[in-house]
Amino acid sequence: MKHLHHIALSVLLAASTFSASAQTQQTGSGATMRRGDRHATTEQTPGVTQRMQNRLTEQPVSDADMSWMKVVYRSLDLTKEPNAPLYFPEQVVDGDENLFRIILRLLADGKISAYEYFDNRENFDESAKLKVADVLDRYDIPFSNAKGHTERNPRYVIEQSDVPTTEVLTYYVIERWEFDSRTNRMQTRIVALCPVLHRSDDYGMEAMRYPMFWVKYEDLRPYLATQNIFISDANNLPTCTYDDYFRMTLYNGDIYKTRNLRNRSMRQIYPDPDALARARDSIQYELDHFEDKLWVPTLEQLQAKAEAEAEEEQPEVAEVEEVETTDSVAPAPKTNSRSAAPRKRGTQSKAKPAKVKKQKAPKKQKEPSTSAAPRRSVRDRRR
Repeated sequence: MKHLHHIALSVLLAASTFSASAQTQQTGSGATMRRGDRHATTEQTPGVTQRMQNRLTEQPVSDADMSWMKVVYRSLDLTKEPNAPLYFPEQVVDGDENLFRIILRLLADGKISAYEYFDNRENFDESAKLKVADVLDRYDIPFSNAKGHTERNPRYVIEQSDVPTTEVLTYYVIERWEFDSRTNRMQTRIVALCPVLHRSDDYGMEAMRYPMFWVKYEDLRPYLATQNIFISDANNLPTCTYDDYFRMTLYNGDIYKTRNLRNRSMRQIYPDPDALARARDSIQYELDHFEDKLWVPTLEQLQAKAEAEAEEEQPEVAEVEEVETTDSVAPAPKTNSRSAAPRKRGTQSKAKPAKVKKQKAPKKQKEPSTSAAPRRSVRDRRR
């Protein structure tokens, strides 16, 4: 009897264990819930998890691992075709938003922070952080408090029709061109973005530019990586994201400043427009061809370069020969072999110019006299 009793207890324990495991599988999706995960999932925006944020957050490269670095400031004109993906669509279409709508929505939800814009310098410390309400009031953007709004965690609601997307026609971008000595490669890293408003006054004067604020790109990147866009009219499929667009530098912008000791802009250093354009081209050429100066060419590359230079010189030689054949002197007339003097090699005989016969002028005919006086004949003279 005792043996049967132990067998019954073991069967009951096994059944309870099986039912508990089945219940956990039905209630969950197979993932375990750790301490703090529930709070973290409720805080995140749908489609962007904490794991995704950690994976997409870039760790800055240490200065000890870099052998060269240059900071470049660009101005992106959204009216140019390469920058059009940042402006369109103006309104939300099938959940697709342009860049400024994404930035303003994340600011209103408290997901990212905005930093004050200062002329010719930027500051991303806590002292430069802006309050979202102050930014919205400064640029006359209507808003209301969202559900769950508190002083420590402010959240706001902005209507889609109140977002001034048509006035944001320029972006300022800070780039860091770094050569990493660990990987021996050049990379471009986006540091921050600044939307710029174009507003005209009541008198219809030319629109003034108002840089709004700086936003760190590393804060934006997890959200930009989930927004698909299409960058060409030839293909209407969204083939890349905003993050791909910036990391591959598919935009086109003018350099308006580089980091320098005097902290001066390009226009201050080069007031002449032609000199400014040449300086911009020189800086861009240096950035594009920096890696070419680091590596020693192989024998195959040197041979290919020599062949290319030889091919370039051949047409010039052919042109010279053609000029010599066309400008050659006419052959000299045949002379008697006895009287012909020996010629030196490389000299040319002077050809005598052919004589041209002068045409005789026609004789003038005597004009009949018009006088009426009688003439004496020969017979009269003999008499």
